[in-house]
Amino acid sequence: MGTSPAYELKGLSPEECLSLLIKCAFDDGQDKQYPNLIKIGEGIVRKCGGTPLAVRTLGGILYSKKAEYDWVRVQDNEIWKLEQREDDILPALKLSYDELSFHLKQCFVFCSLFPKDYKFKHYELIQMWIAQGLIPPSEQNEEMEDIGNRYINELLLRSFFQDVEEEIPKFLYNFKMHDLVHDLALSVARPECIMLSFHSENISEKTRHISVLDTQWPKEEEVLRFLRKLSNVRTISFPIINAGPTKSFVATCTSRFKYMRVLDLHNSGFEALPNSIRNLKHLRYLDLSDNKRIKKLPNFICKLHHLQMLILGGCVSLEELPRDIGKMTSLRHLTVTTQQMTLPHKKVEAGKGCFNSLRLLCIAECHCLESVMEETQSLTALRTLVIEKCPRLLSLPKHLPALENLIISNCESLDLRIWNGEKEDHTQGFGNLRLLVIWILPKLETLPRWLLRGPASNTLHHLQILGCQNFRALSEEEEPLNLTSLETLTIVNCPQFSSLLEGVNHHFTALRQLDVMHCPELSVLPEEMHNLPALSQLRIEGCPELVERCQPGMGEDWNKIAHIVDIFLDGEKIESTIHNQVTKGGLAEDSWRAFGKGGKLEE
Repeated sequence: MGTSPAYELKGLSPEECLSLLIKCAFDDGQDKQYPNLIKIGEGIVRKCGGTPLAVRTLGGILYSKKAEYDWVRVQDNEIWKLEQREDDILPALKLSYDELSFHLKQCFVFCSLFPKDYKFKHYELIQMWIAQGLIPPSEQNEEMEDIGNRYINELLLRSFFQDVEEEIPKFLYNFKMHDLVHDLALSVARPECIMLSFHSENISEKTRHISVLDTQWPKEEEVLRFLRKLSNVRTISFPIINAGPTKSFVATCTSRFKYMRVLDLHNSGFEALPNSIRNLKHLRYLDLSDNKRIKKLPNFICKLHHLQMLILGGCVSLEELPRDIGKMTSLRHLTVTTQQMTLPHKKVEAGKGCFNSLRLLCIAECHCLESVMEETQSLTALRTLVIEKCPRLLSLPKHLPALENLIISNCESLDLRIWNGEKEDHTQGFGNLRLLVIWILPKLETLPRWLLRGPASNTLHHLQILGCQNFRALSEEEEPLNLTSLETLTIVNCPQFSSLLEGVNHHFTALRQLDVMHCPELSVLPEEMHNLPALSQLRIEGCPELVERCQPGMGEDWNKIAHIVDIFLDGEKIESTIHNQVTKGGLAEDSWRAFGKGGKLEE
């Protein structure tokens, strides 16, 4: 067989590089105000060798800088003069790293513990940063999770992260690192952070953070040979499937490394935890998720008073939480799968304790659970509540004054009109709710009164209703819609949904995006659609009658929507009368379209 000829991959031209730099360094049209900076930019892109990643990264550095001095400093930096070998880190990437703040550098370096092409979950990474003390407390009382989000956004802006995928739009997303950026992370992280292979010859005694990638474990004495060289490890993680630890390895690590802060044992097969974990007084993050065999947690877990994140999702054999869980006063994040009927267990004194500090509570696959926090008013700091696959759960907890994000999925007995077992007459509800996602809730027919008339009606920004087979309208005809802060409304795969109701112009004054997909009973839009002042994007798909009525120029509902800038009908982008043209294929595949074709939340 002959060999194929080699093709040289060409980089961007100088003109293309400059155009990309302008796009990354300026807001739309802003470059016209800075012709002097564009001239300097021409010199900068000449040093990038046509590499898009290098240009994007430098654009991220310069985005917030409009002084000539800053641009000249990048152009004339000494790093460009260093001799460059073939396998060296791109100078533009090293320069971008050098420009990061101290805290951002630390957070970026921590990412070197994960393998190339790893899909980071944004919330998981932030929790690890918090556990390691990499996110400093805010002087303005800003939550550490919000600071972590800011850090991720800054690293995205500078192209240290890329390939963002939204699992739940406006809430949960994943991203990756470019291979060259990963090389940079490895180069600046050693020897403090390493991805451990037991086939390596050496390991530095300065190593503090370890991720284990080996799927084939060597003999125990070989493992111990590695561990004897270390004394002050702060992180042990197993980021890939099938690389789980042996119980003897965990027992040795937890006995030896008393200052450990992060211990990730997800997908392990332990029936019981090593007793030596009780000695980890500085532990902040403990992940035991997807352990299918563990039935009970030792009560000494509750004496880890600095523990902030306890992740027990997917522990399907876990019979109940430890009785003293109320003593874990530092806990910020609790993810739990349990066989309990009530949460917390009635033996637990729930009035005080850890629930005061919780920011996120995720309850998943609790097939026996009927009630949550019925007798407690201590969830005063809870900002995010996720409830998934709890088929016997009857109602939501009541006292959640700080709640911003509520995600409910696959709870076939849950009735949103019921609170703590009683039908609510008053409408106080959640006073700070920003995001509500309702996914596969058979009892949902219309939105509950506490959302339409309570404080949440003035705070809710994003509403997503998906796969609710009996959902037929936003509200009853006599119930006014008063969602004056709502910015995005998504309704997908609701076969009975037939009415957006009249009068929307008085109650959706902030609405800028409306997506209705796979709702075949919805056949007409409200007359007031043309009066929605902020609506700029409309997406209709899988609604045959409605799509026909919205056809440009000829459809009966076209005049109601012709003013909207971005219109998508069954995957076709329809330019509004502002642009007066039709283009094919304008709608990319997204998670909601996938759901309409049978996708699931856990995918």
